[in-house]
Amino acid sequence: MRLVFIGPPGVGKGTYATAISKRYRIPHISTGDMLREEIKRGSELGVRVREYVERGELVPDDIIIELVRNRLSREDCKRGFILDGFPRTLRQAEELDKMTKLDLVLNFVAPDEVIIDRLSGRRICRKCGAIYHVKYMPPRVPGRCDRCGGELYQREDDRPEVIRRRLELYRRQFKPIIEYYRRKGILVDVDASDQAEIVVPRIVEVLKSKGLVSDQ
Repeated sequence: MRLVFIGPPGVGKGTYATAISKRYRIPHISTGDMLREEIKRGSELGVRVREYVERGELVPDDIIIELVRNRLSREDCKRGFILDGFPRTLRQAEELDKMTKLDLVLNFVAPDEVIIDRLSGRRICRKCGAIYHVKYMPPRVPGRCDRCGGELYQREDDRPEVIRRRLELYRRQFKPIIEYYRRKGILVDVDASDQAEIVVPRIVEVLKSKGLVSDQ
């Protein structure tokens, strides 16, 4: 079962990928996580990646493609995988086709206001990094972390006006990729406007309807 998860920031891709990965025992491959891992390991690739990150530049396609190709060649991907954060460009999508044959691309959609509500309510502890939400997962004491008592803050990226710009950028960047997979007939839109406990069963139903999993 070879899957790609696509969707705007805040739609919940990582949460859904983690749940499906555990349920069907296939690796959840996040390119963001892989880049951080390479930097941490200090590998040759990690050194190259760090140079771009420190300059505030996007990591070039060639490096990302090499990273994904290496990851997909590992033994644990034989049964399948979930790609999260790749492809991000049309070239990456075309190169992925040369590496493997995808079964399905799930395109998670939700109204902008739902995403803004999710992200703008997020608060993070300055001390330990614990994450809260003012509406869905509030701390016991407003503005203070339950774990360590640290101050909670809102990331600049999580302010409504910034989120709107991020969503607009996402739409421009991913429109050709979504159209590419829709033309190939392997893209399915999934309503992600509800909480994860509702969305994950929707994903399972899509996988069943495509014959990728059984009624286990």
